[in-house]
Amino acid sequence: MPFISANKREAWERQLLQRADIMSINIREESMHFPVMWSPLDLSVVGSKLFISVSLAFAVFFFFTFFPFSQKKKEPPAKKMSQPPEKHERTHNLGIGKAIAVLTSGGDAQGMNAAVRAVVRVGIFTGAKVYFVHEGYQGLVDGGDNIQEATWERVSMMLQLGGTVIGSARCQDFRMREGRLKAARNLVKRGITNLCVIGGDGSLTGADTFRAEWSSLLVELVKTGGVTAEEAKNSSHLNIVGMVGSIDNDFCGTDMTIGTDSALHRIMEIVDAITTTAQSHQRTFVLEVMGRHCGYLALITALACGADWVFIPESPPEDDWEEHLCRRLIETRGRGSRLNIIIVAEGAITKQGQPITSENIKNLVVKRLGYDTRVTILGHVQRGGTPSAFDRILGSRMGVEAVMALLEGTPDTPACVVSLSGNQAVRLPLMECVQVTKDVTTAMNEGRFDDAVKLRGRSFQNNWNVYKLLAHVRPPSTKSGYNLAVMNVGAPASGMNAAVRAAVRIGLIHGHKMLAVHDGFDGLAHGQVEEIGWGGVGGWTGLGGSKLGTKRTLPKKYLEEISATISSFNIQGLIVIGGFEAFTGSLELVEGRGKYEELCIPVCVIPATVSNNVPGSDFSIGADTALNTITTTCDRIKQSSAGTKRRVFIIETMGGYCGYLATMAGLASGADAAYIFEDPFTIRDLQVNVEHLCEKMKTTVKRGLVLRNEKCNENYTTDFIFNLYSEEGKGIFESRKNVLGHMQQGGTPTPFDRNFGTKMGAKSVAWLTGKIKEYSRHGRIFANTADSACLLGMRRRSLVFQPLAELEEQTDFEHRLPKQQWWLKLRPILKILAKYKADLDTSEKAHLEHITHKVVPVEANI
Repeated sequence: MPFISANKREAWERQLLQRADIMSINIREESMHFPVMWSPLDLSVVGSKLFISVSLAFAVFFFFTFFPFSQKKKEPPAKKMSQPPEKHERTHNLGIGKAIAVLTSGGDAQGMNAAVRAVVRVGIFTGAKVYFVHEGYQGLVDGGDNIQEATWERVSMMLQLGGTVIGSARCQDFRMREGRLKAARNLVKRGITNLCVIGGDGSLTGADTFRAEWSSLLVELVKTGGVTAEEAKNSSHLNIVGMVGSIDNDFCGTDMTIGTDSALHRIMEIVDAITTTAQSHQRTFVLEVMGRHCGYLALITALACGADWVFIPESPPEDDWEEHLCRRLIETRGRGSRLNIIIVAEGAITKQGQPITSENIKNLVVKRLGYDTRVTILGHVQRGGTPSAFDRILGSRMGVEAVMALLEGTPDTPACVVSLSGNQAVRLPLMECVQVTKDVTTAMNEGRFDDAVKLRGRSFQNNWNVYKLLAHVRPPSTKSGYNLAVMNVGAPASGMNAAVRAAVRIGLIHGHKMLAVHDGFDGLAHGQVEEIGWGGVGGWTGLGGSKLGTKRTLPKKYLEEISATISSFNIQGLIVIGGFEAFTGSLELVEGRGKYEELCIPVCVIPATVSNNVPGSDFSIGADTALNTITTTCDRIKQSSAGTKRRVFIIETMGGYCGYLATMAGLASGADAAYIFEDPFTIRDLQVNVEHLCEKMKTTVKRGLVLRNEKCNENYTTDFIFNLYSEEGKGIFESRKNVLGHMQQGGTPTPFDRNFGTKMGAKSVAWLTGKIKEYSRHGRIFANTADSACLLGMRRRSLVFQPLAELEEQTDFEHRLPKQQWWLKLRPILKILAKYKADLDTSEKAHLEHITHKVVPVEANI
């Protein structure tokens, strides 16, 4: 059989086969070990006949007969899953001739392995050599086998591991110039001029010192014969990029450090477990958490569990705090609570600088109140365990950005640290961040605690302000006279209850009468409304699902009944917490304002859905919990193949038409592919993925993981993909499938969803209060402008209110999707880390910023 050249095949495709059903012809002969795939593109023809005869003994004959009555206008082909994104600078060859070393230093943190994996694989992808430096700076000083070239396979099965697999150590030698001289020689001898450091402020400061001395170190090495002049010339400049790996989240300039979210997971698991035993025996628990001189872990834990009191170093209590603490505990018990939780940061101090210890607090409570009180010091359990999905994705994103920053660096580029602001990756000058971090400690030592809180950043300030509001036990005696209603709409999502709790309690603090609507719009239409008080939402923060009850019913056919209910209960503001139904339902209420005057009240929508498909917000309450559920399940499924080998798993995730869960879970679990609706794929792409997995089975990594969004394609179903993989992989690998189903909607909310829901609920009430006052005339509320019905969402780096009417134009209602989704830009990272050829999306490349320019004002009116 004659060989069919690639050029001839492409010419036939361009000229003859366009806009037809996909046709696949596998031509196999002894000299060809791969299928030749035919994929007709863009030409519609009427009355075509195609006769194909394939034989291993005879030549291939083709006969085409065409009767073209009409011809459609040519359209560009849909972007295939296996194709790189267009109009982005190519990164394949950016690292050729360069070498990168990656090390982890200081205290370990969950998610470091994800960062190491990303640095290695993206570095290799760009053509650079990548080296592991084992045991941190000590390995850099000692050299030898501590510095080893990394391979693609060596970073497999690292994502789900805590700590750092390349080791970490606190190195005294590197603090001395002699140690740094040895480290420089070890790098120069291997041609390494790019160093990626993952650690805390001390480790990053050491890296900057190393870079500043680099030229003088080379001069000294040449003089002493440690390196040749040619070697020194080839390594004349050292690029440094840092990633902050610390569970304390004590580094200024980034909203979250690698490891913080996982540490919060460990803490909340323990708090939830302690809560049950404390309720049984009516006990008070004092929990001490890590953080050194930073109170972030303690503060977020207190917010997430509804603690009665929290001690943090940045804001010591008043001088008579003992009296206030005892009064708070008595009032909490007086409202029927069977337990008290007190959170203490390990560095907590009084205003005079004296330490506040867990034992001191326990003795105080026992002596003054006689409560059965226990102390739990969490210790190093916070550093261990499996990394959360957030930390895996954060580490992966930061690792990719770090490699790009190193390869784009010049002798004039200052050492930078890759940081997170909102959901955006940013590059900040390393020493600016280190200096501000040191300024916090200086401010605390000098008693300037307000400055210390401000220097921690806007995220810390917002969390502290919300906690102080929610810590009020007694609502004010003066009433505002306003009635606010809160409801859940759509499918349940973990974190909904935290948002309801915050909304109710902040509303009561404002003096409002708070009304709970059961069963969504259906309940609002049928008068299922009741007043809810402070104690009515006690303990809701850590509960999954929806305590108010939720339904998918839309209000359009019940507008008259809903208007009557609003009038009957004198509802003057409405908070709607839910998914796409909450958004569309609120739009229907706005549309009904022209006919029903009772609907002319301020409305605030808070997105809460596992699908993360609500327009106007980069994140939805509940999506993080679902993502962690999927990631944990994928870990267990992958582990099951450790013994059997040569097995590929096809996992179906929820999300409707939105591929957020499939894509982000793919990043977090190290998937080989993730099929989603927003990134169209064909049978050819499926075949490419099968071939990719066949090649993978020849390596030491003999397993595969493929995720599929439930509505990614109406024809390429989970069963179809499973059958295709089973058939095409026969003799090479086995296939298994799993449909995760409604387990993704359940579970205890993650710390992120609890905290996010709490802040959203608090901010929504503050906004509604302002709008009610704005539209109040002679005791009546009449709000019919576009900005009186808004959705509260996270956009890039801040929470913003957006009119529903504006968001309507940004929505694909047929597929229940926003027209623009930020996370799609992360899909090339997923493909590159799975060893596909793709180009990174650099349309929103992180540029070097300055920390003073990056500061965003703290959220107002909370």
